[in-house]
Amino acid sequence: MKADVLLGLQWGDEGKGKVVDVLTPRYDVVARFQGGPNAGHTLEFEGKKYVLRSIPSGIFQHDQVNIIGNGVVLDPVLFKEEAEALEKSGVNLRDILKISKKAHLIMPTHRLLDAANERAKAASKIGTTGKGIGPTYTDKISRNGLRLGDALAPDFKERYNAARNRHLSMLDAMGEKPDYNELEQKWLDAIDYMKSYDIIDSEYVINALLDEGKSVLCEGAQGTMLDVDFGSYPFVTSSNTITSGACAGLGIAPTRIGNVFGIFKAYCTRVGSGPFPTELFDETGKTIRDIGHEYGAVTGRERRCGWIDLVALRYAIMINGVNKLIMMKSDVLDSFDSIKACVAYKVNGKETRQLPFDIDRVEIEPVYVTLPGWKTDMTSMQDESEFPAQFKEYIAFLEKELDTPIYIVSTGPDRRQTIFLNR
Repeated sequence: MKADVLLGLQWGDEGKGKVVDVLTPRYDVVARFQGGPNAGHTLEFEGKKYVLRSIPSGIFQHDQVNIIGNGVVLDPVLFKEEAEALEKSGVNLRDILKISKKAHLIMPTHRLLDAANERAKAASKIGTTGKGIGPTYTDKISRNGLRLGDALAPDFKERYNAARNRHLSMLDAMGEKPDYNELEQKWLDAIDYMKSYDIIDSEYVINALLDEGKSVLCEGAQGTMLDVDFGSYPFVTSSNTITSGACAGLGIAPTRIGNVFGIFKAYCTRVGSGPFPTELFDETGKTIRDIGHEYGAVTGRERRCGWIDLVALRYAIMINGVNKLIMMKSDVLDSFDSIKACVAYKVNGKETRQLPFDIDRVEIEPVYVTLPGWKTDMTSMQDESEFPAQFKEYIAFLEKELDTPIYIVSTGPDRRQTIFLNR
């Protein structure tokens, strides 16, 4: 059996949580493969709204196995808060959730380092969420990290103290002298809480499930344009958000990857600093933000909004090997007279369909195509036969430009507002 991968193709916030929730009944296992509590996956159904930060989005459908893979970084305090809230809402989390021993732990000192590093950058700051993600991945790569499996070891306190003292000396060298004791006790209590879950060798478990013929959906966080290698560096996250990240973040061989679902909005958004060629600074951008409720699920920060960028989308499809596209938030554009799509860039007066290496340093002029709007409320539609002609034309245009079929169209935030296309 092969594992399918679902990931974002833009700068995150594409609506991955909703799609995982919709697709979960077709799978036996949902496994999150990277990122941390800086990623907020929003789900809405039965009049309720949930925001998941670290826990896979497959927990609300039946009794599928949900796995947090080794590529994820976990903050025990935030995990405990999230898990307890879900348990109160009736989710039997301990029965369906398994966590990799190799998942790295976000310590309170990681969060302090994150904030201190961002302050030190001043005007050149990245726009981090301040959740300690970067410093945790830095420790992982420099071989100084603390993993969840360490919490099961008899000398865990010594391992923890060594990591903490190293961080405190780094903070001291930066002139930071934080009050740490209360944060530490809360963190240690949360570690004890996490020990009540099934902590596993996830790479063995996932491969065994595949061998048994079980279907697995790998859930990514953030988006391709935030990938540490292929995103708009240095304004990126600290992990690989692309398909290869599923292999490294779960222990699955590349030959075991099946379908790759790529999710994108019918327009573009970005949170924080960094290049955004199609960003709109006018009333149109504000209208998209207001209609789309474009505010960060975790941070609450106002998202920057702009027209769809097909240069970046083609790049993301190529990098990920996407064979099925999923378009989100098409309903946000329901009232527009016309819609623009960026099909190329002008860089130094020359037109290109490729992303420039130094995208954060060169001046990019988007080359737009203007298409007619569909001027129809599609939020209650249940089948593609109901789509207005102009929307069908928009889909056909995108499929031709991207050379990839659109598999699903979302017409609203609820799981029922999801239309599978006959492709």
